[in-house]
Amino acid sequence: MKDFNFSVPQDIVFGKGSLAKLPQIAKKLGGKHAYIISGPVLAKMGLVDKCVNYMKEAGYEADVFTQTEANPSVDTVEKAAEGYIKCGADMIVGLGGGSPIDVAKAVGVIVKYGGKITEYEGGGKVPGAIVPLIAIPTTAGTGTEATAFSVITDHSRNYKLTVFSYDILPKVAILDSELIMTAPASVAAACGMDAMIHAIEAYISTAASPFSEAMSEKALELIGRSIRRYVANRTDEEAADDMITGSLFAGIAFSFARLGNVHAMSHPVSAFFDVPHGVANAILLPTILDYNKMTDGGKYRKIYNYISRTPAFEDEFVPEMLVEEIKELNELLGIPASLSEVGVTEDKISFMAIDAMKSGNIAVNPRSSTIRDIEMLYKKAL
Repeated sequence: MKDFNFSVPQDIVFGKGSLAKLPQIAKKLGGKHAYIISGPVLAKMGLVDKCVNYMKEAGYEADVFTQTEANPSVDTVEKAAEGYIKCGADMIVGLGGGSPIDVAKAVGVIVKYGGKITEYEGGGKVPGAIVPLIAIPTTAGTGTEATAFSVITDHSRNYKLTVFSYDILPKVAILDSELIMTAPASVAAACGMDAMIHAIEAYISTAASPFSEAMSEKALELIGRSIRRYVANRTDEEAADDMITGSLFAGIAFSFARLGNVHAMSHPVSAFFDVPHGVANAILLPTILDYNKMTDGGKYRKIYNYISRTPAFEDEFVPEMLVEEIKELNELLGIPASLSEVGVTEDKISFMAIDAMKSGNIAVNPRSSTIRDIEMLYKKAL
């Protein structure tokens, strides 16, 4: 067994209606003025105002930034940071899916240490602790409430940059399953598959450890048994609980084990063609699982048995069964079957492959990959 270490330096608050605990959590962190970073849809739904009201009723100040878009940009981070400084806030609340929480992490860095978020690209660039941050996911999900990554789009390069540091982990994550019960079916499907893929890629990563594998397996158990029910009926409380908790465990898993070719290749797809992250991941997954199957030492069957409604015995299982199971699941959930269906064109493959190879996830994919391999995989998924 390889050497490994882990630490989960966060407080996780789980429970239906736990959003109401926001003021007491803020008090624990020593904040008096919250800057709530979210998006326009959640603002229209009244969730942003709900957070503001909770804070003000408890005697706290609260300002908001609700201009976060899907695949948030460097410009959005700068605008949000300007708003934080202008209003005099002393803590951040990231409310939403991966986009607002990733922006919240990035803002926490630059309002503390200055400069532009592009200066912190990669690992080891954040000098220390950032502004106190509370993450409240409203999708299940990206798992970003429990990860040491912030992914921001730099449109000047058509590139998704990643900031990696355990210092950007939110101090507290509030998991309130009520908040994911209003998601549209398409969002629930894309985000649910994203969470499942986090667990799968972390599980088969060459950097996996007994700790990350345990997190991955529990995530797969929860998501595998509930993703169909949740997408079919988002108000199914048991399914929603499973999905938001599974997403959290998957996020913890990949914080320590990284991911693989699926995520390395999906980020350029989103950057070049503005395809939602979870959709790009789900489309690529069968192709990458098929590519990695020669490395399988038994984990494919475990994944299959968590996901499938008809578990397979060892003597009857072949890795192709997992590939087909994912294809069927994508179809059931309404995920497109190919990249061409979401507007990806072959003329950008060489550029996307160059960007994919810059990802550290390529290095921990179970099967090694050259740039030609990545181009071939894009063409196969096209």
